[in-house]
Amino acid sequence: MKYRQLGKNGPTVSAIGYGAMVLSPGIYNPVEEEESLATIERVFDLGINFVDTADIYGQGHNERLISGALRGRRNKVILATKFGGDSDEQGKTVPGMGRSAYISAAIDASLKRLGTDYVDLYYLHRIDPTTPIEETVGAMAELVRVGKVLHLGLSEVSAETIRRGHAIHPIAAVQSEYSLFVREPQSTVLPTLKELGIGFVAYSPLGRGILTANITKIEDLAPDDWRRPQPWFQKSNLERNLSLVARLSALAEERGITTTQLALGWLLHQGEHVVPIPGSRRAAHMETNAKAVDLELQSDELAEVARIVSDGVAGARATADYLNRVEM
Repeated sequence: MKYRQLGKNGPTVSAIGYGAMVLSPGIYNPVEEEESLATIERVFDLGINFVDTADIYGQGHNERLISGALRGRRNKVILATKFGGDSDEQGKTVPGMGRSAYISAAIDASLKRLGTDYVDLYYLHRIDPTTPIEETVGAMAELVRVGKVLHLGLSEVSAETIRRGHAIHPIAAVQSEYSLFVREPQSTVLPTLKELGIGFVAYSPLGRGILTANITKIEDLAPDDWRRPQPWFQKSNLERNLSLVARLSALAEERGITTTQLALGWLLHQGEHVVPIPGSRRAAHMETNAKAVDLELQSDELAEVARIVSDGVAGARATADYLNRVEM
């Protein structure tokens, strides 16, 4: 495994991390806890030391699950979790989650579930529309002062918000969706992070699974899989998007690698401050993912990959309710 530093003064993490959301029920396919723990154990064996969770994943289930895998190795793992991601029945961010009292209670609850007395990286999951980012980051900074948190992060925020928050307290990392199918961060966010010396954590780096080349039709998703209503997976869009994946797969086959490795390798070539966090319930899939850190892509190969996806991904990355809660 290779390693990268998140931010000028942030933690050193494996170049590929692990997104643990996939291990909680009600998100993708049904989950078995024994298999989930075995996967996390294998992730650590591969040298992946960066694990990402959140208090809303499975309503605390994800953090409790990870706590079991942390026993005996807490000081070897860079643990990231998030607060402030709840939404109401209309899909809007619940107000008040960026305020000091909420943040103080949220970190204590997460620490209890995780079975630890500190978190390496603590993210604001979604911007609180009722609270200035300066106030939220100020409250998060207090957690650093008392030792409950080592580094701060923001998720799905604009370049302007990043600058405002970073001016209050150093931000080690910003997390947003970024993949061959979602390249919006390249316009303003990534240049801003590079300028300020902030790391970038790419969630859903495999396009919510579509870039694995394992999805060939909507029926491949469980009936309650949350991806089914998403625009990419609607019939006409899915056909178009799978045609792009087929072209990427052909390119990967020429190199003797998997489509997954090509997609992760492309991300890793976007800058030393970029760290993708793919997630999988299968240990074998993470073994494949980990090998992407050794992939060297030439400039002509990177250009060909970019050319393929520039032909146009069909559909938005998520529903309108979801996108209304992120800063584009």
